[in-house]
Amino acid sequence: MFDNLAMLVQKNVALQAFNTFHIMARAHALARISEASDVLALLADPEWAAQPKLVLGGGSNIVLTGDVKPLVLKVEIKGRQQVAETAKAIIVEAGAGENWHDFVAWTLAQGWPGLENMALIPGTVGAAPVQNIGAYGVELQDRFDSLDAMDLQSGQTFTLNAAQCAFGYRDSIFKHSSSPNQDRGYRPIGLKDRALILRVRFALPKPWKPVLGYADLERKMQETGCNQPSAQQVADWICDIRRAKLPDPAVMGNAGSFFKNPTVTPEQCSDIIGRDPKVVFYPLPDGSFKLAAGWLIDACGWRGKTVGMAGVYEKQALVLVNRGSVDGPDAATGGEVMTLARAIQTSVYERFGILLEPEPVVV
Repeated sequence: MFDNLAMLVQKNVALQAFNTFHIMARAHALARISEASDVLALLADPEWAAQPKLVLGGGSNIVLTGDVKPLVLKVEIKGRQQVAETAKAIIVEAGAGENWHDFVAWTLAQGWPGLENMALIPGTVGAAPVQNIGAYGVELQDRFDSLDAMDLQSGQTFTLNAAQCAFGYRDSIFKHSSSPNQDRGYRPIGLKDRALILRVRFALPKPWKPVLGYADLERKMQETGCNQPSAQQVADWICDIRRAKLPDPAVMGNAGSFFKNPTVTPEQCSDIIGRDPKVVFYPLPDGSFKLAAGWLIDACGWRGKTVGMAGVYEKQALVLVNRGSVDGPDAATGGEVMTLARAIQTSVYERFGILLEPEPVVV
């Protein structure tokens, strides 16, 4: 056991390459998890079993504000396969460590459409349900079947369906902690820092219909004259749109959209429209309205501004970026990123009365 753990756990590990912001920080200890038995080995060792743990996927939704004291579990579980087919869907499964975009591309290459609107979203398959990722009219919960995870206290494996994951807008059971009196065994109210996702299954719809109700996609249809695109065509359009709007994390460190689009009541929306008729908003089925956070930030004059080596991306004010190098000592610090984020929050609140909520996890 000792020899295996000595190989599994690395000490004092640089994390700059393991987060897409490329913030310089170090993990006191890091274990690369390539299969469930790696977690069981850690839990069988008294030293590591008692240690607080931080689950890390692709690092695309995290801001490191200092060195990480909990044991970092770097999830690298691979594998992808079709596991079932019904009259309504093809069920495919992927290991939590699979690259999300590569998995989307693989499903399309197999002739299984359904995930194309979420092409090029950075991160891993295992992180996708945590954040309930989504783009261009499709959220992960729309294509989710179930997942397998491991309890980081007992080592037991359990399965959750969509309802048990408690999906919301960029939200899930994995982003919330459980209070002691709410513990329900292996399906507690919150699973934050208590579970590691092993595998995720998706239900890809039969028959398939493209989801095209966004201005950028309608523009692509007009430009190409293609009104009935294939799933691969939609994926290609999505990739083109994202590359034009968003910086490549390999070139300019970032965590994608930094703030959630806020939801407001009809009264709040009317009040804001009255003060600024150009505000960008979208009606929701429940009668509320979603405001474009990027527009609110832009309206406060933050586009292109910089604090230290952290900045607001020139092409999309919703994205905060690392203006330093992605692999050198001049990278932005987590402190600079959060100082910039808090300044933006203050500006938007003072002007619009809305407190923007960050999407990334701050550690």
